Amino acid sequence: MTFDSLNIILPILQSLKEEGYTNPTPIQAQSIPIILKGTDLLGCAQTGTGKTAAFAIPILQILSQRKPTERVKLIRSLIVTPTRELAIQIAESFSAYGRHTGLTNTVIFGGVNQNPQVTKLKHGVDILIATPGRLLDLMNQGFISLKQVELFVLDEADRMLDMGFVHDVKKLLAVLPKKRQSLFFSATMPPEIIQLASSILFNPEKVSVTPVSSTVDIIQQYVYFVDKGSKLSLLMEILKDQKIKSVLVFTRTKHGADKVVRFLDKNRIVAEAIHGNKSQNNRQRALNNFKDRTTRVLVATDIAARGIDIDELEYVINFEMPNIAETYVHRIGRTGRAGAKGSALSFCDAEEKEYLRDIEKLINKKIPIIDNHPFPLVDHNPVKEPKHQPRNAPRGRTNQSPKGSRYNSSDRKRES
Repeated sequence: MTFDSLNIILPILQSLKEEGYTNPTPIQAQSIPIILKGTDLLGCAQTGTGKTAAFAIPILQILSQRKPTERVKLIRSLIVTPTRELAIQIAESFSAYGRHTGLTNTVIFGGVNQNPQVTKLKHGVDILIATPGRLLDLMNQGFISLKQVELFVLDEADRMLDMGFVHDVKKLLAVLPKKRQSLFFSATMPPEIIQLASSILFNPEKVSVTPVSSTVDIIQQYVYFVDKGSKLSLLMEILKDQKIKSVLVFTRTKHGADKVVRFLDKNRIVAEAIHGNKSQNNRQRALNNFKDRTTRVLVATDIAARGIDIDELEYVINFEMPNIAETYVHRIGRTGRAGAKGSALSFCDAEEKEYLRDIEKLINKKIPIIDNHPFPLVDHNPVKEPKHQPRNAPRGRTNQSPKGSRYNSSDRKRES
């Protein structure tokens, strides 16, 4: 199947050819015809399957073929997504696929000065890509009206729920036009997500591509059992291999990401961190440096797991095991994209073995163990700090297990 066979209009086909795309991915082949006929869609697809194009292409076509009901240029399509990085990349996709349509788009997100975003909105925009916090903020200030929205997309819905945005989404639903076409995409479908989808969609058709618990088969996955205190040394050992030109490293915390970067810098390895405490300019600069290979190692927190799309990224390292099994799938999904080869290496200490068991249960496979490395796990049963220490207990350093809890709501919203 080719894009030509999906009844795509010529201006968009031309853009797709210029981008080098001829054959749609499974989710694109299934979703585009459904959206073009005006039906609501419930899409379930893991990261890296091409779902941005699955909704961007038909939205561009629908808006190109419909004349606005008013002369005033109001927002006709709204795409809501959880993170800045993902919002930026979606906007880039709309710009690429729609360059010959005459349609305009802009992206808004928090963490930066709102004035440039407001200026673009005042000039009028057809398609708005937004994170929830900044969207509601600018709506409350009177800079955004959603009364002419024809197509609404909620992307990465399960991530929205995990980051505490469900109440923001419900506020948006209350002001969106009742008569609209809605598209709902999520990598997983727990009961809470199904309930949310039912409040957004009307008689939707369903598209599911690749089981939500699966990992891309082309990715080679390995696990290293290593003491927590030896992980930095193991990372250095792996980076001695000059064949590893670039690697994306995941930590659970912002502090952990910065610590890894400081260590690598001291060892003359060019590294940068990307997480919610970094300014938007710094985050984008770090991402661009990594894409053009001037930075060898990019260290990211899980907030970036679904927002980083880098061509031909071959290596992902889980410096710390994710405490949510589904996050593992999203992390390693940054590599092995579009048929390219990829390797995912995970460092697992004694306290993280339960996370590994959850991951293997989710993906229904045993991850091969690399045991011939210089820093094998020695402390198999670290002493954990009791939940309630005696009042006179010493305050020295303990070997407490990572809490593994998700961000609280205020932390989540700062990330957006």
